[in-house]
Amino acid sequence: MAIEHASAQVARKPWGVVDLHPWSSIAVSGDRVGELRFQRAHDYAPIPALLLKLLFTNEPLSIQVHPDDEYARAIGLPNGKTEAWYILAAIPGAQVALGLKRRLTPPELRAAIGDGSIAELVHWRPVATGDVIFVPAGTIHAIGAGIVLAEIQQHSDATFRLFDYGRPRALHADEAVAVADAKPAPAQSGPRRLTAARTALIASPHFVLERVVLPANSHWALDAKRETWIMAIEGGARIGAISASVGDVVFAEAGRAGIEAAPAGLTALVAYPGPDPAMTLLVESAAQANPADGRSPNSNKIVEVQS
Repeated sequence: MAIEHASAQVARKPWGVVDLHPWSSIAVSGDRVGELRFQRAHDYAPIPALLLKLLFTNEPLSIQVHPDDEYARAIGLPNGKTEAWYILAAIPGAQVALGLKRRLTPPELRAAIGDGSIAELVHWRPVATGDVIFVPAGTIHAIGAGIVLAEIQQHSDATFRLFDYGRPRALHADEAVAVADAKPAPAQSGPRRLTAARTALIASPHFVLERVVLPANSHWALDAKRETWIMAIEGGARIGAISASVGDVVFAEAGRAGIEAAPAGLTALVAYPGPDPAMTLLVESAAQANPADGRSPNSNKIVEVQS
């Protein structure tokens, strides 16, 4: 089994921040930090299908769009980029943009990119802590200022900018017109309760995103058959041999591990490849679930199995 404390790669962005607290203890010096990209602990590990990031915005990001798998492969990339956001913190009035106010034809979209009026055509909506936004490939979107969010996505950097608030970076009108579904975004599906501890926030062909809430001092069995990313967002836990607290990310794959929630419990985001929720991913330990049988709560503790 692979179970690793994921490493964080710092990405400097003009729209980033200088203070990552409480999500990271990394000290920011020099240019602002916009992203923490979580990676497998070992350089020789296979490239995962998914990429988990933390984004910190002090200014709006560019208005952008990502290609789907078909277009990405046509230009020599391994896959496109569908993503989802979980809002961890947002200042009053914070917004994200998803889709357009009205449908545009390809010539209209090209003209709106050329004269900058695309900035007035995207549909902005307020966000607050706990909101979830699904961004399928082809959806024109943007993230506003004053937000900290967790992003799960297909492992790709394919991004085409339509508007960038005067920053000296290239726009990609031809590519954006080719891939954009230039219309209002469809209504999003709501969360689905899987168990008392698990809620499926997004279930898509590319990934499943769950919010998991484990009670204080509870014990669980993690069965990560597929690559699985776990980000602690409240409290903490011991996952296998790894202690995880707020902002920590654990990667697990192809095996089982025990999870012991901290005295404050654990709230975590869990992501893995789709399309369907993995119903056996997380099971409460039998000794704890059936205390009347007289066994110690720790007598059925599941520990990491090395392979």
